[in-house]
Amino acid sequence: MTYTPELLCTASSLEEMECLMNAGANAFVIGEAKYGTRLAGEFTLDLVDAAVKLAKPKDVRIYVSMNNLMDNSLLAELPDYISALGDIGVDAIVFGDPAVLKAVKKYAPALGLHWNAEMTSTNYATAEYWARRGASRYVLARELNMEQIEDTKTKSEMEIQVQVHGMTNIYHSKRNLVNSYQEHREAAGGQEKSIKHFDGMYIMEAERPDERFPIYEDVNGTHIMSSGDICLLESLHELLAISVDSLKIEGIMKSMAYNEVVVKAYRKAIDAYLQDPEQYEFQEEWLDAIREVQDENRELSFGFLYKEQVY
Repeated sequence: MTYTPELLCTASSLEEMECLMNAGANAFVIGEAKYGTRLAGEFTLDLVDAAVKLAKPKDVRIYVSMNNLMDNSLLAELPDYISALGDIGVDAIVFGDPAVLKAVKKYAPALGLHWNAEMTSTNYATAEYWARRGASRYVLARELNMEQIEDTKTKSEMEIQVQVHGMTNIYHSKRNLVNSYQEHREAAGGQEKSIKHFDGMYIMEAERPDERFPIYEDVNGTHIMSSGDICLLESLHELLAISVDSLKIEGIMKSMAYNEVVVKAYRKAIDAYLQDPEQYEFQEEWLDAIREVQDENRELSFGFLYKEQVY
């Protein structure tokens, strides 16, 4: 079987999805903030349906994120929502809660199941646990290094997904901390705002004044994001050599123009490697294109890929 890695992206709208498809993305994760966490945009069922209709003719896969914390109030909504996703024809559900897995098996058993529990997906034994319960893909924690990624891929039959570019979440509170602060500062107070992305709003540590941590807030609370961006473009061949199944570009809080440049760069690297793995050579111009659009206040780094301490 020919190895064909997936280039998975986020999208804030149908317009961005079409743009990134043309740039080389062949899978997307979308959804509603009610069910999924830290989404680049809000996709109602109607928009999910439109996304599937846009993607299918181009053999692009659509995954719906349902990896939010599921409380009792949401359980009654899962059957209708999941049944609708099955009727629409999405390819898989991204989940973290067993309640979602059980509902998918009952109401839309043809859907794929991708387990994503953020930083707790750290070993192959856990991957096999979820495989036995019906999951087909294991979304690896961003804190794993190359040795751990390879070890998991070698010892598990599950598909594995690795984030190769973009920011990561480092803190989450269910409270709307920024909205609460703003309401406190306003004399009138009381009226809730529906702020989602805080352009230019960030926090800094006193000991590290040069590092800025962007703030993202939605119906699920407040999320503080990393001060830099993962960029594994130079090391992509190492992930391709061990047949990582899905390579994710996280486009949250990035412009469509930025994400388009990034997707094109990774698509060029992937295609060059697949054409001739033995003769593959990294081209500095691929990374230069990203550097040209990268925020000067955000460092590009390998993340934890070459670190021994990962937690």
